[in-house]
Amino acid sequence: MRHSGLFVLDAVINLVLGILLIVFPSRLVSVLGVPSAEVAFYPSLLGAVLFGIGIALIIEWMRGSSGLGLAGAISINLCAGLVLAVWLMFGRLHLPVRGMVFLWVLVFVLVGVSTLELLATVRGTAAQQAHRAGRQKLE
Repeated sequence: MRHSGLFVLDAVINLVLGILLIVFPSRLVSVLGVPSAEVAFYPSLLGAVLFGIGIALIIEWMRGSSGLGLAGAISINLCAGLVLAVWLMFGRLHLPVRGMVFLWVLVFVLVGVSTLELLATVRGTAAQQAHRAGRQKLE
């Protein structure tokens, strides 16, 4: 999958989760079976952050950028996925099965997308270096 496809995939995931958390924070928390907050402030704030990340990724994709945008997406997804995994393993969360399943699927999606993005970045860097080395030999 190319960088642009990864940007769009990552942006869609963030935008959808962000919109759902902004519009239906309490209901979404209940449906997914994840830990609830006393008020909807924190879930909706998280939704706003995710939505903002999605917008930033779309902007970077539209600009054709492959700079900080993808590196930022990798770091955000890895941090979120790994912190969530730590919570699920050691946080003693008392969640219904559907909540645990949803959160573990989210961990795998976040870490999986990050892995694809990281591999694409490494391959792109290696290809650029090989291209430069080939040009230098010709000169």
